[in-house]
Amino acid sequence: MSVLILGATSPIARQLAARYAEAGWPVYVAARDGEEAARIAADLRVRFDVEATSGVFDARDFDHHPAFIEGVEAALGPISVAVLAFGAMGEQEASQEDFEAARAVIEVNYAGAVSISEALAARLSQRPGALLVGLTSVAGDRGRQSNYIYGSAKGAFALYLQGLRNRLFRQGVHVMTVKLGFVDTRMTFGMETALPIADPVEVSRALYEAANRRVDTLYYPPLWRGVMSIIRSIPEAAFKRLSL
Repeated sequence: MSVLILGATSPIARQLAARYAEAGWPVYVAARDGEEAARIAADLRVRFDVEATSGVFDARDFDHHPAFIEGVEAALGPISVAVLAFGAMGEQEASQEDFEAARAVIEVNYAGAVSISEALAARLSQRPGALLVGLTSVAGDRGRQSNYIYGSAKGAFALYLQGLRNRLFRQGVHVMTVKLGFVDTRMTFGMETALPIADPVEVSRALYEAANRRVDTLYYPPLWRGVMSIIRSIPEAAFKRLSL
């Protein structure tokens, strides 16, 4: 059995790959940047003496997703754990003015994520005990003027994961939704916020432990569960007047 990590060049995914490798799992890492993914795999082999290989993954290349999964399993054997850690925030202003910019965000964060999840589900459904983890965002909990294109795509993916979790439960397969707040990544570089920005090392630890416990939905940092509960509770008449 092997672990597949998509979007492996992100700080969270790198740390998570290391945690699985340290536990002795064969790991397949994939991202749009194939050269960087190859370097990550090489590092895992050297540091943890495990099987680790890499490949190129394009979330928007929907037609190739089933063949991609076949290639992963040909290289490392049946996938038991799959982590979808890829995403694209885009620029909200550009997305409002140019649908092609919005389309890219939607296709990566929702359509591409659903496409590869369905390809994975076709195989994982035959493997009781298997796990699929999807990284989404607290931005998907309520539509806000500042990032509603990105937020709506992540929110749609979270709803999809909820349905997939319900579907695969009877096959003994667990689906975990991870709703991230601010994390120290390229997406938050230079951002000023009153709320804490989480360390990817701590995020990966929390995610790994929650996955082992088969948690349904993980908010991280944990305070975001309360924050988003408050934001969701604001009446629409008042909410639409806020600058969020």
